[in-house]
Amino acid sequence: MNLIYLKKSLKTISLLAFLLVSQSCSDLLDEKVVSSISNDYINTPKGFEDAAKAAYSSLRNYYGTQQGLTITEYGTDLYATGADGGYKGFHFYDAQLQPTVDYLALIWDETYRGINVCNAVIERAPAATVADGIKKQRVAEMKYLRAHYYFLLMQQFGGVDLRLTETILPTKVTSRAPESEIYKTIISDLEAALPDLENKARSADYGRATKPAAEHLLALVYLAKGNSTSKAADDYEKAATYASNVINNYTFKLLPDFESVFDQGNQVHDEVVFAVQYTSDPLTNGGGNSLHLYFGMQYDVQAGMVRDVLNGRPFKRLRPTKYCLETVFKDRVNDSRYKKTFKDTWIVNTAGKFTNVFDNSKTEVNFKVGDTAIFIPGYEMPLAERAKKPYQVLVPSRYDEALFPTLKKFLDPLRPDRTYEPGSRDYMCFRLADTYLMLAEARLMTGKIKEATEAINMVRRRAAFPGKTAAMEITEAQMNMEMLIEERGRELLGEQTRWMDLKRWGNLVDRVQKYNPQAAPNVKAIHLLRPIPQTQIDRTEGGASAFPQNPGY
Repeated sequence: MNLIYLKKSLKTISLLAFLLVSQSCSDLLDEKVVSSISNDYINTPKGFEDAAKAAYSSLRNYYGTQQGLTITEYGTDLYATGADGGYKGFHFYDAQLQPTVDYLALIWDETYRGINVCNAVIERAPAATVADGIKKQRVAEMKYLRAHYYFLLMQQFGGVDLRLTETILPTKVTSRAPESEIYKTIISDLEAALPDLENKARSADYGRATKPAAEHLLALVYLAKGNSTSKAADDYEKAATYASNVINNYTFKLLPDFESVFDQGNQVHDEVVFAVQYTSDPLTNGGGNSLHLYFGMQYDVQAGMVRDVLNGRPFKRLRPTKYCLETVFKDRVNDSRYKKTFKDTWIVNTAGKFTNVFDNSKTEVNFKVGDTAIFIPGYEMPLAERAKKPYQVLVPSRYDEALFPTLKKFLDPLRPDRTYEPGSRDYMCFRLADTYLMLAEARLMTGKIKEATEAINMVRRRAAFPGKTAAMEITEAQMNMEMLIEERGRELLGEQTRWMDLKRWGNLVDRVQKYNPQAAPNVKAIHLLRPIPQTQIDRTEGGASAFPQNPGY
């Protein structure tokens, strides 16, 4: 794509953002001339466009990355830790979760860098020598992005430094705005952006923020606000209105097949409301979309298998909880999403006779290339039945931190080799099924059960196996919060939504204690917020008295 990821001309702007944003400055600043591009470059037609494009790039620090995944899927009811990896304090809620953890500063600094670029474009727009229509549209995009960035920060950290003007010189004067003020700013930015954003499902310059992207985000913001200390009586009704707008006013459609939503060969489709672009070009892809790495089991040391591009590089970071597999994905007769979410079959890619077996129904296996090596049936297949199979069968009683059902949504077989980490998949931040589920949530919260049921059934019907559509529909009597919680788990598993969903609903602690034995002993109410990065407190004039740490850290 040609929108977001410029390199040479944006190095100056990226460096400028790094130097200008207060959250990124160090105590000592050694000024050096690093570029011949002047500070007025942003006022030129190309400079203005380059700056607007650069403002999108900070999204790639959060979406499709290990740090973004760590703060959105670890420590929930649906995922436990696998055998490998660090940053497990985000899962265990133990003493490892400290303000000094580098992921916190990485997300904080890069998000503020994006905010400062947005501020620069908005403030300098009047002097930019570009057509008024383009200028209005770019400013609207910047307001959308600024709101998006602040929403992510506030959900993770609570009250943060609210900066709505460009930070030109380093400063150590910062403070924490109340959440009510941040909500007000986010909503104001998004509503101000609506008239000037492209009023269509998809921009011709794919990747730009559009009016429906802003409306989807507004629906999400109002849902979160409705269960916060800043709530107003009409928050859920407004959330429903904006979600309905996305569903009814554009050309979005649910794809007929759930699995096709994640088809890497067709990433620009009718269900995508807003996506962050990645590419196969190593010069512009940065770290890429790396989610293909983190959900895989250790298939590559098993009989008949060696690591290959098709099956991925398994980092074993996240494995589904028992609750996820046995309750959320319990229905496998009518609902296709268990089958289409988890990989269940591995095909032999190295022939021979092997005795390193985990399946206790056999002592050895003998494979030729193309045979089935491993099958995961998803239920406790009896020993005698397993013994008849020429392949290994991985049953639930044998699941552990290295062997478990593998999420396949993000597998990336288009990588150039089996060790390559930067993936080229776009990351779908918002998709239409999520919009329907937000509408169902908003209607449920306002007591409009019929409308909530209709919205959730749109998603459930699409998920049905052929001939099972009617069986997938729920009745109004079945439409309750538990149904919604589980439905979002089935539809959006692994898609960087769960931690913030639980926070929004106010049941993070309860559900982690019930369904995540690893994290249950430590989780408590303080964990509804992350620690403020210690780097931020240290570089604030007045330290913790001026920029206080969140309680409990």
